[in-house]
Amino acid sequence: MKSCEHALSRRDFLKTTACGVVGGLVALNFPKAARPAPSSAEPTRAALVKGDSRADNIFKALKLIESDIKKGLARKKMVVIKPNFVGVDRHLCATHADTVEAILEFLRPYVKDEILIAESPGGAPAMEGFDNYGYLRLPKKYNVKLVDLDDEPFTILHAVDDKFYPESIRCASLLLDRDVYVISPAVMKTHDRAVVTLSLKNIVVGAALKDKGFRWGGRGKNDKPIVHGGRGDAGIHFNLFTLSQKLRPDLAIVDGFEGMEGNGPMGGTPVDHKVAVASADWVAADRIAAELMGFDFTKIGYIWFAAQAGFGEGDLSKIEILGEKVQDNIRKYRPHDRVQFQYKWKEGPQLTWPSTSG
Repeated sequence: MKSCEHALSRRDFLKTTACGVVGGLVALNFPKAARPAPSSAEPTRAALVKGDSRADNIFKALKLIESDIKKGLARKKMVVIKPNFVGVDRHLCATHADTVEAILEFLRPYVKDEILIAESPGGAPAMEGFDNYGYLRLPKKYNVKLVDLDDEPFTILHAVDDKFYPESIRCASLLLDRDVYVISPAVMKTHDRAVVTLSLKNIVVGAALKDKGFRWGGRGKNDKPIVHGGRGDAGIHFNLFTLSQKLRPDLAIVDGFEGMEGNGPMGGTPVDHKVAVASADWVAADRIAAELMGFDFTKIGYIWFAAQAGFGEGDLSKIEILGEKVQDNIRKYRPHDRVQFQYKWKEGPQLTWPSTSG
């Protein structure tokens, strides 16, 4: 039986969260006010590896931050690897099976229990992607189970549309469970709404569920588009930023062995980049990946908001980057044709606040 936690009516949501949404918008305009006090913790670490083997790159990157991963695993009861499929029939858009196999090889000494590989693609059942992308070989070699998140329990969260009205989203409870160590092996890609799609977006949009058996053009409901924030994708960066407080990877991996430029996340063209990024800090990983792609991360709203709010480290000078140097591995990716439209979030939200009376 699927669960539905904290479900609210539209009126109750508005009454109880009006100050929270407005406060969030104020925090975005004055991000330093939202930053927590500096911590005396160890500096953020990230790994950057370049090489001629996708699997070797991933494995070596994880070894460079091995101590951080071990600490994270020690605090969790289960491991979930959440690949990024988007579609189920184009390999360039999806997390390669070799990437996941390299992660499983790295985890062998540390994780003896069953590991879940869980996904909810944009418009088709996950098992079709697992089959098409060569994942069916993994349970034959490792103690893993392939899971379609659309078949799993969900929790209700909320996002906003273009007028900042709230909308309910069914989100995978598995990815919200703080006893679960969530790994996000994303592909380095441009995007048609959020400029780039990396480790965080893989988790947030992937967690939003659809009806079992849903396909584009068919019947049923898909909650993933709600994250895009209504007409013109006006709320997408705000939604990704706010949802990242509950939906985020414990280990962020960005596979840029063969990236995608142009009209991603599905229709772009390949980039022979041969890099891999990994960090226990998703902000750091996505920040480095954006730099490697040649993008100004201050124009990528959700990553910039998160960095300014102290959700992770976005200052390259404060990240201990192990392995390769970022400046030596930058490839300027061709952005989506609509990228200038995607930068309009910097003009600020245009709010028409809804009435809660009657």
